Amino acid sequence: MTSSPPPNQGRSPWDVGRLVQTLDFFESIPVVSTLKAMFSGSQLPQPPQMDNGVLFDFSHPRSARSLDLMALWGALDDVVMGGVSRSGLQAGENAACFTGYVSTDNSGGFASVRTRNFDPPLNLGTYQGLTLRLRGDGQRYKVFLRDRDGWDAVAYGLSFDTVPQAWITVAVPFSNLVPVFRARSQPDAKPLDPSSLRSLQLMLSKFEYDQALNPHFVPGPFCLEVQTIAAYR
Repeated sequence: MTSSPPPNQGRSPWDVGRLVQTLDFFESIPVVSTLKAMFSGSQLPQPPQMDNGVLFDFSHPRSARSLDLMALWGALDDVVMGGVSRSGLQAGENAACFTGYVSTDNSGGFASVRTRNFDPPLNLGTYQGLTLRLRGDGQRYKVFLRDRDGWDAVAYGLSFDTVPQAWITVAVPFSNLVPVFRARSQPDAKPLDPSSLRSLQLMLSKFEYDQALNPHFVPGPFCLEVQTIAAYR
């Protein structure tokens, strides 16, 4: 599990280097990303290929396929706003683990993992939503989908509760997703376009939406095991 930050003694140190790593992973600095591609010749991980509706299958997390899929995911924590929470997606026994330590120091309070932008985008226009096979720790998490490739684009979210140490299947109907921008709901935003799905994100946050608090939030270590993410009709 990701190590916890030191105890709070006033304001905790801000890890600017980790911020730069985050921005680099998600290619939010286009000039830097272009130069890296030109001089290193590196290739980005391929988008997930659907198999009978399944987009991500982490039931054998140490297999080559699962490791390739995990390479699509990177940490997007409150370091982007000066916080000290840490997270990542790691291989577990029979699932990938979204795990880490969430802290409210420095006015932070969220940890998340997000995929790189899918290029080309996933076309789920003939599907009604996603199902997530999960085992959590009793906290309330969020899932976000985006249909634009911008770093700070509107996200479409749904909160869901977990049962400690119990496997559950969470349905994420596209029609029930709430459009949000920086944790504020956007009632005038257009609905999600599932025919142009650009990214997925999982989050643990002390907030719900519009400054409402997450009633099940507990700071400290957390773990959400993810076995499969699939589309359903």
